[in-house]
Amino acid sequence: MPARLPKVVAAYFAATNRHDISAMMATFSHRAVVKDEGLEHRGLEAIRRWAEETIRKYDFTIEPEGATETDAVTMVTGQVSGTFPGSPLRIQFSFSFDHEKISRLEIG
Repeated sequence: MPARLPKVVAAYFAATNRHDISAMMATFSHRAVVKDEGLEHRGLEAIRRWAEETIRKYDFTIEPEGATETDAVTMVTGQVSGTFPGSPLRIQFSFSFDHEKISRLEIG
């Protein structure tokens, strides 16, 4: 992983790659939103369902390749490998934060 990832982002990718749902959920704020595949998942219960379904469906891992930060957003480019057409793909992840937790994650 790139050395410059914020701690919570590094923790998110590490948990995701282990398929550790509880550790993934610990990185999100209570009112977090995840936007993936054109759908928004609001709140921890919806995000947990999204994470479980996505892992089950695609059995994926993410290798972060680069990151840029602005005042409000961390953009990470990662190579995503799994059981989906075209694997592996290079995908952008956009993270916003609230008190050192992920408040918004947009994938795509």
